[in-house]
Amino acid sequence: MNILYGVPGEGMGHATRSKEIINYLISQKHTIHIVSSARAFTFLNKEFPGMVTEIKGLHFAFKNAEVSKTGTLLLNLRTAPSSLHFNTLKRRLIEHSFSPDVVISDFESFSYFFAKHHRLPIISIDNMQVMDRCRLDVEIASEEKNNYRLAKNIVKAKVPGCDHYFISSFFDVPVIKKNTSIVPPIIRKAIQETRPTKGKHILMYQTSSSLKNVQDTLRQLPGETFYVYGMNQDKKEGNVIYKPFSETGFINDLAGAKAVIANGGFSFISEAVYLKKPVYSFPIKKQFEQWLNAAYIQKLGYGRHFEFLSADALKAFLFDLPLFEKNLAGYSQAGNEQLFGKLNEVLRKTGVAPLH
Repeated sequence: MNILYGVPGEGMGHATRSKEIINYLISQKHTIHIVSSARAFTFLNKEFPGMVTEIKGLHFAFKNAEVSKTGTLLLNLRTAPSSLHFNTLKRRLIEHSFSPDVVISDFESFSYFFAKHHRLPIISIDNMQVMDRCRLDVEIASEEKNNYRLAKNIVKAKVPGCDHYFISSFFDVPVIKKNTSIVPPIIRKAIQETRPTKGKHILMYQTSSSLKNVQDTLRQLPGETFYVYGMNQDKKEGNVIYKPFSETGFINDLAGAKAVIANGGFSFISEAVYLKKPVYSFPIKKQFEQWLNAAYIQKLGYGRHFEFLSADALKAFLFDLPLFEKNLAGYSQAGNEQLFGKLNEVLRKTGVAPLH
């Protein structure tokens, strides 16, 4: 079967999880062509040379570690004409070189519209649809309700009318719409193969806070050792060790951490939960998906949800590590096998239409 696979460029979690699914589909003798943008394109093009077409995608604008709604709108409006022209040329190129039987979209619009234009079956695989297709059972804070409504409407409008929706989630919620399946998070093979241990360091993955804020906070806990990734630093300052990105180094440090600190990104939190690492989560402001992940971390007792990074909050979090470890001990998933099995079923049931 020929499969067109769409991966957004915003947020590397989409790319790393899509890599696992694409490798599985290739192992099942399917022929895959990928469309993606920005950093995800660079990553996937290296992993799957000759199989990836670059497109132009949407981007978030940030201000003071928050998502700027106005800035995001203006940024994408400014680039819309050139992006549309670029993507039109890429669509025509794909039409002449590849004939998909089915399309899979990880919350990506180009592949979705390609499927609709050519009346192809389309399957959605992402974690975002939980906001629209499931009943959330956490209390949404009053200051988050507008963000929730906005996020839900965006998710609902992004890839409507798919033949099937797979929602990856580390928390279980009731499905309220048809053609929808909840599956465990997609976990990288390297994470599945690592053996977690309980070391003495705390791993922090951070891209939204300022370097000064991180330094000022972590040095107030001199008895702890922190490994910090995501801030493009390679240095040691007292009890804080800043590390440049290395997939092998990062996975080793994650596997050996006694706890992790992060915003609310789904992929990192899912990997931490899979390895049974307590999570200190402080979501990026005005990004409801991150708020939701942090809220469920606290609800399940896998860690704590905080509004920001502070020394006092860190001390409270570390005091409760034994409780979080006990709760995480009850979490389990069989790698990605549940998704792969259900995906095979849907692909077998999906009618195949030729490209016109």
